[in-house]
Amino acid sequence: MTATAPRQEQLWSRCAGCASLLYRKRLRRNLDVCPECGEHARLGAPERLRQLVDPGSLRLLPDRLPEADPLDFVDALPYPHRLTGARASTGLAEGVVCSTATIGGHPVALAVMDFRFLGGSLGCAVGELITRAAERALDDRTPLVLITASGGARMQEGALSLMQMATVSQAIAALREAGLLTVSVLTDPTYGGVAASFATNTDLVLAESGARMGFAGPRVIRQITGRALPEGFQTADFLLEHGQVDMVVQRRSLRGRLAALLAATRAGRPARPAVPRQEPASHRERLADDGAALAQPPDPAAEKDTGTPAVRDAWDTVRMARHPGRPTTLDYLDSVFDGFVELHGDRLGADCPAIVGGVARLAGRHVMVIGHQKGHTTAELVARNFGMASPAGHRKALRLMRLAARLGLPVVTLVDTPGADPGVSAEEQGQAAAIAENILTLTVLPTPVLAVITGEGGSGGALALAVADRVLMLENAVYSVISPEGCAAILWPDRSAAPQAARALRLTAPDLRRLGVVDEVVPEPSSAAHDDPAETAHRLRAALLANLLPLLDVPPAMLVRLRRQRFRRFGANRVGARAGLR
Repeated sequence: MTATAPRQEQLWSRCAGCASLLYRKRLRRNLDVCPECGEHARLGAPERLRQLVDPGSLRLLPDRLPEADPLDFVDALPYPHRLTGARASTGLAEGVVCSTATIGGHPVALAVMDFRFLGGSLGCAVGELITRAAERALDDRTPLVLITASGGARMQEGALSLMQMATVSQAIAALREAGLLTVSVLTDPTYGGVAASFATNTDLVLAESGARMGFAGPRVIRQITGRALPEGFQTADFLLEHGQVDMVVQRRSLRGRLAALLAATRAGRPARPAVPRQEPASHRERLADDGAALAQPPDPAAEKDTGTPAVRDAWDTVRMARHPGRPTTLDYLDSVFDGFVELHGDRLGADCPAIVGGVARLAGRHVMVIGHQKGHTTAELVARNFGMASPAGHRKALRLMRLAARLGLPVVTLVDTPGADPGVSAEEQGQAAAIAENILTLTVLPTPVLAVITGEGGSGGALALAVADRVLMLENAVYSVISPEGCAAILWPDRSAAPQAARALRLTAPDLRRLGVVDEVVPEPSSAAHDDPAETAHRLRAALLANLLPLLDVPPAMLVRLRRQRFRRFGANRVGARAGLR
């Protein structure tokens, strides 16, 4: 009996949809789609590639990168042990497999994510590999096809994993500028940072039948809202009904549909000369001499933030960042800026109160200021949705960013949010795609962008306003891929481990300065910002001017180039090198 049990396990498989017992060979012949109910089983990246590409055309791209554990993260297990286990169980080096191939005779570059590898999470190595695949597509002047399967950003790499959303998005932007097609195929599941960046900011977004996609997962939404979810919530058909995907495709039709789209776009595009790369591939990590100081990462050995007191415990800093008396965006607009004129609405039917923005003056110079608005009282917090922006809020911010670029105004963003709105209506209105579009737009915005983390910098909701030329952070602010409570609930036994998670996430300003995620820490008064708002405003104003004025002299094309270099350096190679500096 014991000798034959493994054999039986291989011969038969039970459908997760209808519980039918299926002959494994028959299921494989049917592309792992249940012949009884049509349930699409999850596929690993190797099998997905085998189904999609023309036989004999597959050429795998290199996937070996330097080992990096940038945060020395430990929960129930050290992070390196989790990586070792994932590699042993999947046979993969990381959570994505990248290649070149042909589909229906059309050459493409592909990046296929594998959910079996740590939930398909987006870490520095995954971001680096997908970015390299996009750069290969740019070099070869071929379309890029992304197959997504992910639970979101990789918590064990903290804010550095959050940066990958911007890194990959700007690679997508470069392909868009070169007139090259980008296609994403959403598979089950696609959530979090992947959904809110490259999965939804490609030219075409297809959903495989049975796929689910959203910014927040169903369990999180139920816990936060206390509401039952609509039938079919976040499924492929739901996404199609709400205008968030171009089409829903059965797995057996996916290869043919991709081939048809590739053929149509290739035929419709006239021949054009190759667009030169912004910098040669062999010099991606080099910075231009003029303006290099604006993009140069901080040197941990030369860390000299004068006036900064002894480092607080990370959990104490989290509580400080959340203090209800902490100055808000509207407070800073009154104390740091002059003549603020608020602009309202996304021009599509809504005006999100969690985002405020408009034209103001800073030392006599007109700027566009956009920020999250919380409040000080319970009534204000509820009215502003605790600073959690809806899709309308992100689209309002997007409208103001584009307006600033047309008017030649610098953009200053003030970030203070626990994260984007996780509600049902936000998902129905395309929360993930709204965040993704902001990130994509900021990577190419031809005007100076200066971001300040003033309180909480929570996940993609924060990054939607923080893809900038310079990123500043108040001393008692925090910036993280996930809240400590959320991290503890997933990686520890319960939320009571939130203080431990806060320390592991390296979410404080000094930590993020050392990692290069922020460029400057703005010291607060000896107690905290809420105890002396006037002095905090004075220091913030001085820091804004010191960082903004040099940017005003940089030509727009150089600004975009340096901004891209800033986020490109968060690849695995750079992170591995920086890990040795601690």
